[in-house]
Parts: sequence; C-alpha cells; structure tokens
Amino acid sequence: MIELQDIVREHGGEYVNSHSLLPHKIKALNAILNCRTAVLGAHIDVCGECGFEKLSYNSCRNRHCPKCQGTAREQWIEKQNQYLLNTGYFHVVFTLPDELHPVVYQNQDIVYSLFFRAISETLLELCGDKKYLGAKPGVTAVLHTWGQNLLYHPHIHCIVTGGGLTEDNKWQGSRKKFFLPVRVLSRKFKGKFLAYLKQAKLYFGKTVEELSLPQRFDYYIAALYKKEWVVYCKPPFKNAAKVIEYLGRYTHRVAISNRRILKLEDGSVTFNWRDYRDGNKVKTMTVTAAEFIRRFLLHILPPGFCKIRHYGILAPRGKSERINLCKKLTQTRFQTATPVTTILERLQKMLGENFNLCPCCGIGYLTRASPYYETA
Repeated sequence: MIELQDIVREHGGEYVNSHSLLPHKIKALNAILNCRTAVLGAHIDVCGECGFEKLSYNSCRNRHCPKCQGTAREQWIEKQNQYLLNTGYFHVVFTLPDELHPVVYQNQDIVYSLFFRAISETLLELCGDKKYLGAKPGVTAVLHTWGQNLLYHPHIHCIVTGGGLTEDNKWQGSRKKFFLPVRVLSRKFKGKFLAYLKQAKLYFGKTVEELSLPQRFDYYIAALYKKEWVVYCKPPFKNAAKVIEYLGRYTHRVAISNRRILKLEDGSVTFNWRDYRDGNKVKTMTVTAAEFIRRFLLHILPPGFCKIRHYGILAPRGKSERINLCKKLTQTRFQTATPVTTILERLQKMLGENFNLCPCCGIGYLTRASPYYETA
C-alpha cells in the first residue's frame, strides 16, 4: 500500500530544496518521513510465553501524520464522553468564501483565531436571544482547512447541544428538528468576521499586494459584504453515541489518509476524492508528486495553534460544575465509557484484543520489555 510517507521519501527532499518553506512545514515533513523508522529509535516487545522478541519502531506523534492519529483520537474521545448530555446535538458548518483564501492563508494565526471568535460569538448570541432559544448551549468547534481534492478550503465544524442553560440555571431545550435559521447565522457571522478582519493587522503578500492600499481593501471588504456566505446545519444526531463517533471522525483527521492514496509512479500521485458537487461521487485524481506535496503543505497548521475549541457550557472555566448541573436537568443517566488508562488497553480497544498475539507461539501476548532500544 502506498503511503504519504512513501511520497515524502521519494520526492520530499527535492521539493524542500527547490521551495522556500517555513520551518514548521519542514519539521512536519521530516516527522512523517521518519515515523516508525530507526531514526526515531525503537522498543522491544516480548512474548510472555515463548520469549519471542519483536522490534517496533517509534511513532513521530506529529498531528499532521496519518499514522499517528488513532491513539490520540481515542484518548480525546474517552475524555469527551464525560461531557455528553441527554439531548439532541446539531452539526453546523461555517465556510469562508473563496475570495478570502489568499488573505487567510498569509495570516493564518490571526485569521483562524478571528474565525473561531466570530463563530462562537454568533452561536452564543443567537442562542441567547429568547426569540430562538434563550439559553447558553455547548459548542465544540473543529478547524479543517482542506477539501477532498486537497485544495485550500478553510471551514469549521461545530457540534452544538440542542438546548442550553438559562440565566436562572434551568435547561431550555431547542426544537427537535430545528436549531437556528441558517440565513440568520450566515449574515451575523459574516458581519462579525468582516468587522474583526477590518481591525486586524494583516500581511499582504505578492498575490494580494494591492489590498495593502486602504481604498482597495475597503472595496474588497464591501464586495464580501454583498456576497452570501455558506453556513450549513445538518439534522440532529440520533443519540449521544453518534455524537462521539462523529466527533472522533472530525477532530483528529488529517488532510488525507493513507487509504485514499492509490498509486505513486512516474513522478505522479493518484488518490481518491469525493466530489460533493456531483452527487458525492467517489472519483480519482492524478497530480504530480510536487503538486501533491504542495497541496498537503497548505494544511500544516501554525506551531501551537489549537484547532479544537469549546464554548458556552463546554468552555474550560467552570465546565465540571456546569456539566454536572446540566446532567441533572437533562436527566442524563446513561453510562459513559469506562476510561482507558494504558496505551495497551487503548490499542486493544482500537485493534481488537488479539492485536498483540504472539506470531510465534500463538498463545502469549507481546508486551513492551524496554522503553527504548538504541539503534545503530
């Protein structure tokens, strides 16, 4: 099976040498290149029955590596289980217009943060309005920057509780099949985002250098005000288990998974992609290896940037107290999953109880014998 690592190994060096890349992007490519190889060292797994030894190379744990997200995703999901409520949940997606992409890409730290701010304020203010809900909901927001074809497409997925906590600490539920009018969401979000964008100190590179002129920038913003922005609200989830499953699918996803990569030959990469504009049909796309790497690097986030954020009743400060109160008010009695305490237990949950069955005797199980094995 062709993996992202194979593409980086064969063509990454040439791409880095011929392009001027930021240090954190080079670091991400190096992490993917060295993941589960001798460069990062290894540990020894030993069978408790027959003494069979197996050398296992260490993972890079980079958040952009498709090999390293499974364990991190399961650990995150286990933690979120304790915050689930006996209520409906809505999935809302906010998307930035194509015309904004060059400015956003050149000011990622600033504009991504404005993106989160505008979305959270839009949801909390509209839900706080008694015309719609009159309560504070819980919001989990996840930033994605890619489309299925790996091109730049910044958008934020929000999982929102179908109800919230009122000012007098009562639970106010939303209508089962209706959250907020998408047109109202879209226009309020657009107004907030553009207002913050006008106040921000932005960098304008060669692709949008003309926007550094105040008159050009004002004209640019005015055109964006006239455009209808896309906000999509999906039907509510059937139960809490579906919420966690969905969250896990989105929170630790990288731009492309290894299973979508089909071929690497003659300097070209072929991969699967889903065309949402053509009835969600699965198609194949072939691009040069250099173009594939360029597209992948579009989605390497700035160092230390937090792409998962919580708001409302799920905001970090005082969250435990609010959630305990909401559980009582919503009669949340279902048992959340038992926390997994070790890496071995987490891997068994992901891969099955016999994933580490000894290939030699077929009776014992392989367990780590040493934390680190010095490679030559």
